Amino acid sequence: MAFKIFKVIWVLSLMAVLASLFYVYASLPEKVVVNESAGNFSLGREQLFYLVLAVLALVNASVFAVTRIYPEEADLFKAWYYGLVLFTNLFFIVALSFISLYNSAEKFDYPRIGPIIYGSLLLLIGWAMAWPFYRLVTGLFKKPTS
Repeated sequence: MAFKIFKVIWVLSLMAVLASLFYVYASLPEKVVVNESAGNFSLGREQLFYLVLAVLALVNASVFAVTRIYPEEADLFKAWYYGLVLFTNLFFIVALSFISLYNSAEKFDYPRIGPIIYGSLLLLIGWAMAWPFYRLVTGLFKKPTS
């Protein structure tokens, strides 16, 4: 049951990240500053769009590979993996929004968005560490079969 719920939520997150990508693309200038501390590293907005689109395609297509590789009995792992991709999509939404905000002409107090960026990153890292921790705990407390 959890697998089906995470699958639906993943599809919704995929639609949300694509909508966010299209919205951000429409609001970006021709030259997008990605990292100012690395010598004012900038990309064209089309380059950024296709780069992000390729990364999103690879990350979200990996869901189909995992569902094909693992057997039907591994629904718990597949649900965890759908959640991992869901949180990755959430991080991409936050990162794209920050890039759009940074390249806009609006005045904004950038340290105020830090907790949102770091929060989405902590959610992603926490979810990624949840499965190995779960396997470790269930392996330690597993009853030996005789």
